[in-house]
Amino acid sequence: MKPLDDLIDRARADPKRIVLAEGEDPRVIEAAGRAAREGIARPMLLGRESEIETQAGARDLALNDIQIVDPGASAHLEAYAACLQELRRHRGMTIEQAREAAQAPLYFANLMVRLGDADGSVAGAQYSTADTVRAAIQVIGVQEGFDLVSSFFIMMLCEPFHDLKGAMVLADCGLVVDPDAHELAQIAMAAADNARDLLHLDPRVAMLSFSTKGSAKHAKIDKVNEAAEAVQKLRPGLKIEGEMQLDAAIIPEIGARKAPGSSLDGPANVLIFPDLQAGNIGYKMMERLGMAKAIGPILQGLAKPANDLSRGCNADDVYRVMAVTVAQAQAVAERTREAAAS
Repeated sequence: MKPLDDLIDRARADPKRIVLAEGEDPRVIEAAGRAAREGIARPMLLGRESEIETQAGARDLALNDIQIVDPGASAHLEAYAACLQELRRHRGMTIEQAREAAQAPLYFANLMVRLGDADGSVAGAQYSTADTVRAAIQVIGVQEGFDLVSSFFIMMLCEPFHDLKGAMVLADCGLVVDPDAHELAQIAMAAADNARDLLHLDPRVAMLSFSTKGSAKHAKIDKVNEAAEAVQKLRPGLKIEGEMQLDAAIIPEIGARKAPGSSLDGPANVLIFPDLQAGNIGYKMMERLGMAKAIGPILQGLAKPANDLSRGCNADDVYRVMAVTVAQAQAVAERTREAAAS
């Protein structure tokens, strides 16, 4: 899978500190060990050192170059609690409540990221998506220029029978149930940014629908077109087409007939679904019937990287999400350097 190999190579060139909230989970320990061994990240496991060592020893897993942090015994706990209280003061949180909450691995991990003690966080092997995303939004916050946190999948099309080869970005397939036009535009812009920053693609964005360029009329189509127009105004240089059926978006011959004069200049590599039902079905069809490799869901729109795992994940899944999180952290660092230079 060359796109994934390229991303891992970039992670290895500048590994970042990735904190894993579920540090006592054997899958997470195995992935952290591999990431440290292969040099793609500087892993930090949250949990009790004795339990992590027991889990690692039982599976003959090395803990070399892995930092273990026990939230309840951390010297940073008071500073983290003060930060959390300040963030949640408007909700009436007291310092005692903040101290208790800050010891919870999800909140402790994201406080590490917010305060610069880690570059990104990964959780969700045991926690639900709702809990993982809530903690990230409350602590890390939303990226400047956005007001929505959404998700995307990286789909790897690398089998010999795939006519389209390489990586695609699909959004939103995991988080926002029924986005309005403004939210759909936010999802499209964030997905295009990730296609460029993480995969080094020239984004070609298709706003998917059951109609192409007026072949049908419906309020759901109007929403897609309104979102595409908003993106075109905000990102005039971005290649984006609204109201496209999937075949017109990815097969140039069909696109030439259904959408002549399209600005995409090739098959779309960023697919934006009109709602979560379509997105979730679409990525799973690609994965299960089309044999594409799915990586995600990856969160987008946060000020700093925090990612969610599936509770059914294996160690390879955790490793790949760690690599993506490192690449996101690299992109954040680059944006920070550019802002400081301007």
